[in-house]
Amino acid sequence: MYGVYVHVPWCRIRCPYCAFAVDTRRAPDDAAWLARTLEDWARERPFFEGRPETLSFGGGTPSRADPAALATVVQAVDPAGEVSLEANPEDVTPQRLEAWRTMGVNRLSLGVQTFQPALAPRYGRAHSARDATDALLAVSKAGFRSFSVDLIYGHPEQTVAMLVEDIDHAVATGVDHVSLYSLTIEPGTRFGDRGQTVADEDHWCALHEAAVQRLEASRLQRYEVSNFSRKGARSVHNEHYWRARHWAGLGPSAHGWRPDQARVANASDVSAWLAGAPPAVEGVTGRARLWELVWSTLRHVEGVDRARVRFLTGAEVVCPAAAIEAGLLVEDSASIRLTPDGFAVSDAVVEAVVQATVRAASWIVGSS
Repeated sequence: MYGVYVHVPWCRIRCPYCAFAVDTRRAPDDAAWLARTLEDWARERPFFEGRPETLSFGGGTPSRADPAALATVVQAVDPAGEVSLEANPEDVTPQRLEAWRTMGVNRLSLGVQTFQPALAPRYGRAHSARDATDALLAVSKAGFRSFSVDLIYGHPEQTVAMLVEDIDHAVATGVDHVSLYSLTIEPGTRFGDRGQTVADEDHWCALHEAAVQRLEASRLQRYEVSNFSRKGARSVHNEHYWRARHWAGLGPSAHGWRPDQARVANASDVSAWLAGAPPAVEGVTGRARLWELVWSTLRHVEGVDRARVRFLTGAEVVCPAAAIEAGLLVEDSASIRLTPDGFAVSDAVVEAVVQATVRAASWIVGSS
């Protein structure tokens, strides 16, 4: 069971919070991108058995790419199940919806971020609230199996009322999945360069608590730190990451994890990747493998599978007593899981479990 991630780097502008590999040239070079993506697939395909379960187009802005180029990738990869594509509202037209659906896309994720007129320009979004609403309603009528919306919270100017209104607005369009991302300031981004701040701790906690309550009241249940869905509408592809399964990464900056335990990282610079720069390939074993297993799976509602970690690494997962006593983690003989309070401070809790587990497994040979 594995997935394929395809990075499409084209963007009209770089959003001020974005640290991803993107290219803002006026006319995307779809032909060159397609040729190199197919080369990446030819390189990675021999390491995997059978058809991939999922194919995910991310970016960047995949909805900017020529649908014919995307269709060629779908045909080459030949996924057996979920085919997802990230889109911006301004790219959603009847013609593109039909083209995406015809090529096999069955799940769309729209990068709305906010419906608030006062906040959208802060995030560099080119669409209005009306544009975003119209796009979501068009998607809901187009026959896709599932569709999701991305929202951001944590801006100092965002109020609880604004965030709740954004969630209600999205839910009213019929979405069955919401990805709710906390605003982070990355070095090298426009936000980072100009010293943009995020909501203070009390403000952030109020936003987070209100959002989770509203989403769950709308029958969207949390299944990962930042992701909420209705029954049967989880992102199957992203669960490859959160359940520590294998996947192939195609395109600039794409990462993959092969069944031979090698981590593959394509060149991040778009021009270098287009010119044929080879990927970095590194074996992931020992303590590094243990670290990744715990870090990725604890973010998921099902938590860390103790038996799986033991089978793959020989190590026992350590659950810090302080986190249990604080009500941030629960454990039994089968797993360790975040509580609702633990999800609110997941980065710190996950780090504590990872550190305790790796320290206890110091006998394992391998990179730290």
